[in-house]
Amino acid sequence: MSNAISDDHDASYMSGGDDGQEDVMTPSELIGNLEEAWLNEKFSPELLENKSERVECVMEQLTHMEANLQRVRKGDMKASVHRMEIDRIRYVLSSYLRSRLQKIEKFFPHVLEKEKSRVEGDTSFLSPEEFAFAKEYLANTETYLKAVALKHMPPNLQTVDMLKAGEAWQVPEPCLDSFVFLRVRARQDNILVEPETDDQREYVVDLDEGSQHLMRYRTIAPLVSSGVVQLI
Repeated sequence: MSNAISDDHDASYMSGGDDGQEDVMTPSELIGNLEEAWLNEKFSPELLENKSERVECVMEQLTHMEANLQRVRKGDMKASVHRMEIDRIRYVLSSYLRSRLQKIEKFFPHVLEKEKSRVEGDTSFLSPEEFAFAKEYLANTETYLKAVALKHMPPNLQTVDMLKAGEAWQVPEPCLDSFVFLRVRARQDNILVEPETDDQREYVVDLDEGSQHLMRYRTIAPLVSSGVVQLI
């Protein structure tokens, strides 16, 4: 849900927050929020929770900026600056959505199975459009697999359920043990770090606000979801 007023500086937007409540943001806060989501999605090995409401707000803001641009006199320096900012925001938005689609394509059995097992009331990791895309990608993959391979196999091997194929095949899943760079936005104490080898023991670390670290993603995944840390 979003609402824009006529002037860029006075505009405000309302979107669902991480706690289920609506957040009121200025246009600059909205764009900053999108950039944070973009970086997290870009550097996270797994598909994160969708930000469809905020994407819609950004698209509305872009429409508003385009309308403002039409009112600027030709040759005015403001037009060039305004156009560059619009192009920058479009790039961030496109890159964010592209990163999500690439993960859906790569991990579609895992993503759909996770969505299928989601408890009613839990936040969906896929937007309705992404869910439709994932199901269509699954159907097209199964059709292609049957056309080029399965029809040449014995009758008892000519059917396959891609969502259960992981039990027999090596279906790609996100590597949560990969390492990521992060910046701490709020101090966190006693973060449990799992050992990297059998010779090591688990230990705890304190993360100071503003500090930067290289850590295993699995360890800090909940902190990424809550917004306490920012992937960089």
